[in-house]
Amino acid sequence: MSKKKLYGVIFLFLTCLCTACGKSESDNVEVLGVSVESSAIAEASEEMTGEEVTPAEEEPVQLVVYTQMSGYDGIQQGWFAQVMLEKFNVILDIDSCSDIGEGLEQGFLGDIILFGMTGDKYHEAIEKGLLLDWEANDLLEEHGSYILEHMPEALEHNRNLTPEEGKVFGFGSSVVTRSDAFEEVLYSWDIRWDLYKQLGYPEVKDLDDLTVLFEAMKEICPVDDNGEETYALSLWSDWDKNMAMTVRFLAGAYYGCDEFHLGLYDSESGTFHGVLEEGGPYLEMLEYLNTLYRKGLLDPDSRTQTYDEMLEKLKSSGLFFSPLGYCGSLAYNTREHLAENKYMASLLPREATPAAYGMSVTGGNRVWTIGAGTQHPELCMEIINWLCTPEGRLTYAYGPKGTFWDYDAEGNTYFTELGKTCYYDRATILTGEYTGYFGDGSPQFNNVTWAYNAENPESNGETYNAENWKSNIPAASCEMEQDWRDYTGTLTTLDYMKARDCVVVPAIAYEEPEKSEALQKVWEQVANCIVTESWNAIYAPSEEEFAKIVDKMTAGANACGYDECMTWCRQEAERRFMLEVAVSE
Repeated sequence: MSKKKLYGVIFLFLTCLCTACGKSESDNVEVLGVSVESSAIAEASEEMTGEEVTPAEEEPVQLVVYTQMSGYDGIQQGWFAQVMLEKFNVILDIDSCSDIGEGLEQGFLGDIILFGMTGDKYHEAIEKGLLLDWEANDLLEEHGSYILEHMPEALEHNRNLTPEEGKVFGFGSSVVTRSDAFEEVLYSWDIRWDLYKQLGYPEVKDLDDLTVLFEAMKEICPVDDNGEETYALSLWSDWDKNMAMTVRFLAGAYYGCDEFHLGLYDSESGTFHGVLEEGGPYLEMLEYLNTLYRKGLLDPDSRTQTYDEMLEKLKSSGLFFSPLGYCGSLAYNTREHLAENKYMASLLPREATPAAYGMSVTGGNRVWTIGAGTQHPELCMEIINWLCTPEGRLTYAYGPKGTFWDYDAEGNTYFTELGKTCYYDRATILTGEYTGYFGDGSPQFNNVTWAYNAENPESNGETYNAENWKSNIPAASCEMEQDWRDYTGTLTTLDYMKARDCVVVPAIAYEEPEKSEALQKVWEQVANCIVTESWNAIYAPSEEEFAKIVDKMTAGANACGYDECMTWCRQEAERRFMLEVAVSE
């Protein structure tokens, strides 16, 4: 038996016996409540092999990983623990930071420190000198070369978080390589595809065509599974805040605008559209919903029902359309509906340019850092650097290369049979090279380096997200899904939307400032007026009455201080646009 494998066997035996939350000193491991010196591992090895073990080999280094994102406390177990031991001769001791204040006072948080956000505690740790400067002593250059080469924007963003220091203390999570990359689609424009096919795939170029389509759908499907009347769309009011929520969702789905305080924001131009702007996206969508209501295509219970009540109507085939995937295809395409070839899928009007929420080259708020008090700064940097490599990122998510995943001859990522089993069932029990439950052996510190949808430079144009690997896209779930694939020429909703015109809303570190007490009072009055009158406008019995209600809403909001709110919103929109420009440069 090789020394490397021997240490793995001994380590796994010991850590399997560790108490779930028991902490151990750097030179001890707790076994069945008894503290065992790590040097005993070396003695056992020497006795079994008859060979003298050098100090560099004799005992693994134990590193404390302090994380604000995990509820796990104790020694990392399972397959990831074995990977860390074999690659770095390291044992990871996870500390879920139940009391960060105590750690700040004591002057040591851990060797590798993961903050949940770049807030007060992060800055306090810097002020107290508890975080390591990554550029000191050429640490990043010599031991973090992959990070240095591939995450320059994320590193520079971290430097700018503390301009008074001018130092790099780490980088944010979920980094991407391109600022125009976007997450999974929010505005998926789901319709009942089985009804659309039955109608002969009519062209839908704008909202007027969409209305005509809905009318035709209601003619061929007037009642749902329970015999109740069907509608194109059903709304809910329990999520309303500054505006009627579903009105601004439609504006995001059709015009690509993002909800922003008391209005909608266009990332392409930096333009802020106040909620009451004449001819603006909010009032346009409000008028469209009123059109649907007057044609009998909008659920009349929308104002008084909850989200859950709306969802029950969708699940009983009572609705034809949802601009949002999570209350459209993701909720409707159940096993029962698929068996009946009832299916919801994306159909984007030709003139629609939905908002797609981008990912950030500067990373998110969860920060990877290293403790200034660590005795092993190079080792900490090497571990983080490896987790940033394609192999490290994929291993973190899916298990070791070769055993759980690999690349084919064309560079496409694929699961092994074991890897696919574990991906879909994390309770899979491993045998052979790795043991224990797969899920229990996954990394317990709950932070990522690259975003799941970031491009993997070692693959054939794929990302780290297994859901979109060519090898992992399943066969069509029913005839209607296959029909949608054939008609659109795409396999997934993400592929479909990437082939269309979407407005990518850049991911930025924008934080809403606190309003003055006086402005907050005005704001609440204005928002209440807008929400109330928006619902009244949706239910207007005629175009004339709709116009009167909008005039009443405008007058009421102005009387409450609407202009004061708009001044604040425009200032914030300018600040947001500057942040977006900086990210895109």
